[in-house]
Amino acid sequence: MHPVSSILSQRDLEFLLYEWLDVEALTSRPRFAEHSRETFDAFLQVSAQIAEREFATHNRRNDAEEPRFDGERVHLIPEVKAALTTFNASGLLAGSLDEEVGGMQLPHVVHRACFAWFQAANIATSAYPLLTMANAHLLLTHAAQEHIDRFVGPMLEGRFTGTMCLSEPQAGSSLSDVTTRAVPAGDGTYRVTGSKMWISGGDHELTETIVHLVLARVAGAPAGVKGLSLFIVPKHLVGADGVVGERNNVDLAGLNHKMGFRGTTNAVLAFSESEGYLVGEEGRGLAYMFQMMNEARIGVGAGAVALGYTGYLHALAYARERLQGRPVAGKDPLAPPVPIIRHPDVRRLLLASKTYVEGALALILYASKLVDEKETGNAAEAGLLLDVLTPITKAWPSQWCLKANDHAIQVHGGYGYTREYPVEQFYRDNRLNPIHEGTDGIQGLDLLGRKVVMRDGAGLTLLVRTIRESAAKAPADLAWMAELLEAGCQRLIEVTGKLWADADPTSALANSTAYLDATGHLVIAWMWLEQATAAAGKEGAFYDGKRLAARYFFTHELPRTTTWFDLLESGDTLLADLDDECL
Repeated sequence: MHPVSSILSQRDLEFLLYEWLDVEALTSRPRFAEHSRETFDAFLQVSAQIAEREFATHNRRNDAEEPRFDGERVHLIPEVKAALTTFNASGLLAGSLDEEVGGMQLPHVVHRACFAWFQAANIATSAYPLLTMANAHLLLTHAAQEHIDRFVGPMLEGRFTGTMCLSEPQAGSSLSDVTTRAVPAGDGTYRVTGSKMWISGGDHELTETIVHLVLARVAGAPAGVKGLSLFIVPKHLVGADGVVGERNNVDLAGLNHKMGFRGTTNAVLAFSESEGYLVGEEGRGLAYMFQMMNEARIGVGAGAVALGYTGYLHALAYARERLQGRPVAGKDPLAPPVPIIRHPDVRRLLLASKTYVEGALALILYASKLVDEKETGNAAEAGLLLDVLTPITKAWPSQWCLKANDHAIQVHGGYGYTREYPVEQFYRDNRLNPIHEGTDGIQGLDLLGRKVVMRDGAGLTLLVRTIRESAAKAPADLAWMAELLEAGCQRLIEVTGKLWADADPTSALANSTAYLDATGHLVIAWMWLEQATAAAGKEGAFYDGKRLAARYFFTHELPRTTTWFDLLESGDTLLADLDDECL
């Protein structure tokens, strides 16, 4: 028996990792040769334990007592630092990195599954290590060795944290309008001046210092994104010996107060002649930053799944316990009320939520395994498929796992939107994810405007081929699902071709969000066919639940794609053509 948790399902993770993705087979590769099913399970178990004991226990207080700035320093509740200290001691901060830098070379897919426990238990506290891991990974890939030695080691030890500083008050997501400037100081360093907005983890006293990665424009650089460079700008100066010194003219102008993620500081930062260190080459800042952005996008998708999943589990438990009403066929008013899970519409809400969160979790783990394949297997194909799936992996869970949180409130009824139950907080926390790391609209533009047309459509061709290969392996009793999936693939190819037939980007991209929705639903249907195939021939309520969920998604959710594809095929340009004055 598996222990029942209201955070995540250990049984579902085991099914996805071992019965579907066969991550144990990765141990035959040299990079993972020191690992086994036993070590993977040990890390998953310790993640669940720390999440339960250190993260979940202060999630409510983290929300109620958000960080405050007294004009000099930021104050957080003490449980945040205690939880991060325990997390850092587990070794998970460097879990997937090379042994030579202090990592444990865990497969990314296992590390992602481990971290999902923390995101589900306390999304706000988990944001600090999430950003730090992505920051360290970028520096390990692109920074000079002296800067790796000075900043990455302390981050992986938990002494420093890291951020990404892209947005500015006047620019938002339009990075081509970044105005923060960097001036060479003549000694190999730069002086960085400007303002950055919406910086998660941007200021706190949790660590000795904070390593900011800042997009800025060197004097004389061209306009637009091609003129952007990337700089390491620490909150405090750090000597070559690793000693943290005086402040580096990085000032907190104020904290933003959001509806969710309240325990994560979100800062407006002012850089004034701050000492910075160039990462890589001038003019390639956005290219470097995209590594961290894409890693963070998968992390945001994973966070959305985690919040949707814990909301679903809370709603499921509540529906089994809450007594209210009687079956429609029951005429005796004196008969005892039944658990609300017996009512068809409550079952609809729960089953829909199950398909959203379990389907999205499968996508997150599949994408994470592609990272492992990119590093240790067929790098070209895995990298291309990951490129195509990344906008979907970020956006689909952000939209539909949020819907699971909405359903969780509905299942709780009037209690759902009170603070007596946690589902209203889960919803508020998750509502940020359709905006984090690029809005759904930006992901749609990325998918249709770049990913499916790059290299003459090679990415789309690979995605469709991979889905069709899955459909071909489906057992006979799932043939009807395979046929629907094949029809969806064919429709995707035809619609994409028609949209770009005249190569007019305005017309082609007018409904890119609908394209993202349709492709995302098709991909999740693929995830469900994969899961149903993995469950084929196996008995028990767990496997029956997988088959039932797959059936629901194909009969209730996949048909939505018809409407989206019809709109796209019609060539409608209303959203591009309308007069702003009419709104």
